[in-house]
Amino acid sequence: MKLRSRLRRAHLLEDIKQETLLRVIKALRRGSGVEYPERFGAYVSAVCNNVLLEFLRNEGRHDHLESEDGPEDHSVDLDAPLISSDRKKRVEAVLSELPEKDREILRMLFLEEQPREAICRRFEVDGEYLRVLVHRAKWRFRNVYAKRFGAAGPGVD
Repeated sequence: MKLRSRLRRAHLLEDIKQETLLRVIKALRRGSGVEYPERFGAYVSAVCNNVLLEFLRNEGRHDHLESEDGPEDHSVDLDAPLISSDRKKRVEAVLSELPEKDREILRMLFLEEQPREAICRRFEVDGEYLRVLVHRAKWRFRNVYAKRFGAAGPGVD
């Protein structure tokens, strides 16, 4: 119980239990260790504490050494290409259901990342009205996406 409450690494738990048992048995065979049988539990507990501290000290010394597999690389997300591919397919499917004007506005603004001025020229509107058109197109996109896939949509805030 003591080890489970103080130790988070399961692989060390069994090692410490075995080492404690070994040391207690060795001490009993040598004749040193327990002078009063009623204090045997406390003796085992003290040996366990010492073994635990030794293991933690050794772990601390060797923490900087990596496992034989090498360090984990959290910067690479292996699922990202699959998720991106799925997301692209969904976006294309939703865009194909939108009216032509909404589809073009969203495609030019978000996929092609064209400047707003170019989009204004293409649709012959000013910047204020383009803002309204984008808002409406995003709203329609969200609704179609929610109907098809049951979610709010991929980052169309």
